[in-house]
Amino acid sequence: MIPETTHEELDTVLTRAAEAAEPFGALAPADRARLLNAVADALDAAAAELVPLAIAESNLSEGRLTGELKRTTFQLRMFAEVLDEGRYLEATIDRADPDFALGPKPDLRRVQLPIGPVLVFAASNFPFAFSVAGGDTASALAAGCPVVLKAHPGHPELSVRTGEVIVEALRAAGAPEGAFAVVLGVETGTRALTDERVKAASFTGSVPGGRALFDIAAQRPKPIPFFGELGSLNPVFVTPAALEERGAELAQGYVTSFSGNAGQLCTKPGVLLLPAGHGLDEELAAATRNVGPHRLLNERLHGGYCDRRAAVTSVPGVRVLAEGSAPGDAAEGATPTLLETSAETLLAHRDELLEEVFGPLSVVVTYGSEEELLEVAAALEGNLTATVQHAEDETTDLARLLGVLRERAGRVLCNGWPTGVSPSPAMQHGGPYPSTTDARFTSVGTAAIDRFLRPVTFQNTPQELLPRPLRDDNPWGVPQAVHGPR
Repeated sequence: MIPETTHEELDTVLTRAAEAAEPFGALAPADRARLLNAVADALDAAAAELVPLAIAESNLSEGRLTGELKRTTFQLRMFAEVLDEGRYLEATIDRADPDFALGPKPDLRRVQLPIGPVLVFAASNFPFAFSVAGGDTASALAAGCPVVLKAHPGHPELSVRTGEVIVEALRAAGAPEGAFAVVLGVETGTRALTDERVKAASFTGSVPGGRALFDIAAQRPKPIPFFGELGSLNPVFVTPAALEERGAELAQGYVTSFSGNAGQLCTKPGVLLLPAGHGLDEELAAATRNVGPHRLLNERLHGGYCDRRAAVTSVPGVRVLAEGSAPGDAAEGATPTLLETSAETLLAHRDELLEEVFGPLSVVVTYGSEEELLEVAAALEGNLTATVQHAEDETTDLARLLGVLRERAGRVLCNGWPTGVSPSPAMQHGGPYPSTTDARFTSVGTAAIDRFLRPVTFQNTPQELLPRPLRDDNPWGVPQAVHGPR
């Protein structure tokens, strides 16, 4: 058993992170890009060791984990490209103008700077891509922030070994000591979150756990940003025209989406809105019953799923379309459960039915009119995603629904499924609370770096004292937006 980090060890880690902040943040973007590529190469080289550790601790398949490790190293290299390109700095130069319309204007220059040491709370359901070397770590390191990674208790051996690979790669590539470290223990994470040397934190997990940490971060004598991804229902709305056009295909696609990875994805669709009298009961039930058992990540999550499954199934007006298993022995795995109810029942029991179920369960909700569909959409809290399945020639009639959904989700999909989040410049993986604690930011894609940067303006500052991205000679060769007279 791997011991938890002691108070003394944590203090050493935080001291080193604070000492590394200035030299690490001062590195040229090209140098940090080289460090990220070195970490990606080291993780790829260690795949034969890391993947078996992940299998043993997560109950996930070799294929799933091999692909996830590939995604992890892709993200590191993606942020290396962001650094090489340099636009993330948003270097803006507004030259002095004695003839400015509002009176003489000083020389103003603005740039994004690293926020300082970042505390990252690793996730359970992605042992690579949202864990030790995941997107939060990659984006924070890219921003120039040392990272203290609080390992998830679901995969401690994998976390420690992955951390060792990262530290060794950074050290060999010339990074300052303290740029990255792994710590273990629930109390350790809370203690680190309250430490003044930590300047920001990120989290992926449950609503109760994330909200508790968010409150701690906000109640510090000097509050810090806390970027939490907490919970999401990810509703799917099917129009009558789409049902008529490809109903059986939609039934199979939905079951595949909600049951994949045993329903342990933050983008798992939790409710499917279908027109009343849809006639897909048999297709939905058969597709659900064809999915075999899958073990949840650990016994605690299995127990939580069983409790939520029992609570949702017992709501008056909810009937079972396909009754999956959730045995007391977590080692036996669980099979998917699919329920059905009406929009009227959903709205009457929204506290029970509009709460995420982490595991292989979903609810079909029937609606009788467009107005009822819009009423359900308006009742939703914040979500990571919202999906509309519509007919190919059906666009003008969707404006009202999309108008409601864009206020309640960070990503609105048309004719797709929410599971699967592509790391890209345009991706938004974040939404209104409770899906995240700050809907302005994303935890996936190149824009994730913005969480760990803060803007600073320099006024009438001599050239030799300016940060390099703001100097007229632009020694780093980054993009500069220049305004004012030459």
